[in-house]
Order: sequence, then C-alpha cells, then structure tokens
Amino acid sequence: MTLLNSNDSLVMIIDIQDKLLNAVFDKTTVAKKSEIIAKAANILGIPTIVTEQYPKGLGSTITNLKEALAENTQYFEKTSFSALETAEIANAVKNTEKKQVILFGIETHICVSQTANALIEAGFEVYVVSDACGSRAESEYEAGLNRMKDNGAKIITTEIALFEWLRSAKHPNFKEVQTLIK
Repeated sequence: MTLLNSNDSLVMIIDIQDKLLNAVFDKTTVAKKSEIIAKAANILGIPTIVTEQYPKGLGSTITNLKEALAENTQYFEKTSFSALETAEIANAVKNTEKKQVILFGIETHICVSQTANALIEAGFEVYVVSDACGSRAESEYEAGLNRMKDNGAKIITTEIALFEWLRSAKHPNFKEVQTLIK
C-alpha cells in the first residue's frame, strides 16, 4: 500500500459549484471537507486544479472553497464528464509532474468517477476523498465509490489525506494543518 506524499501530490477538485452542491444529499459535509483539503494543500504547497462543469449554467466554484484555495490554483471550464477529455486539463495534470492525484467533488458517480478512471488509465495513482464527494442520491454516491475502487482508485477520507501528507507531529506545518480539523 502506498501512502500519500505531499511532494508528489496533486489535488484535483471536480465541479464543486453552487447549483451542483445544492443538489447533493450531504452538501454541508462536502463543502466543509473540500475546504479543509484546499486549505491544507495551500499550507503544504500542493498544486491544485479545479474544474467547473458548464459554469454559465451551473455557477462557479463555491465561495468558501475559492477563498481557501491558493492564488496559483488553476481553474478550468469543461463540458465533458471526464476532466481529462478537455485537453487543457489533461495537459495541466501532466505538467505538474505529480504521480498521486487526490480527487474529490461532484457528482461522485459521474464526473469524479469518469475522471478517476481516465487518470488511472493514464498511469496516475488516484486517491478519492470520500467525505469530500457528493451525489444527488446516496445510492449513486456509494455505487460511484465502489466503481472507482474496483477500477483501482484508493478510497480515503480528509483526515487520512492530511495525516499521510504530514507523516509526523514533528512536521513543520503540523499544528497549522491540525487546527483545520479541530
């Protein structure tokens, strides 16, 4: 089993947008956990890519998440369900030269799942943050997680990601990251 390494990680946030978030069954948790990961990635200097599915109709990334993201976060619009179907996104992922992709967003069983599968096919290690993913129906959420796991994605939680990135209470950013979950 491979642990996350902050030096080899890329955070990829899929479509956590106003209208989509309002439709998911556990929107409060998805919003809170995605913000925690974004803040931790910012603290630890982990690059982040954000996608927005048809923002003209579905709105942009939620405000609290945008405010938590680093200034150098890359944002991309898309209309395909798999983010890697958009050449600019696929190139941005490749150009980070990271091998571990920490993936989460909306909807688990559609855009997150299809992106995870494309990343796996492209040779990346994919870690899906289950408590930062959402779908309109809980049954679709569960099916999406199961499908990604069957295809080789590793299913983790927000705290698993944070503490694997830190590895030790002696990490120079330990206290700052730990306060995100208290």
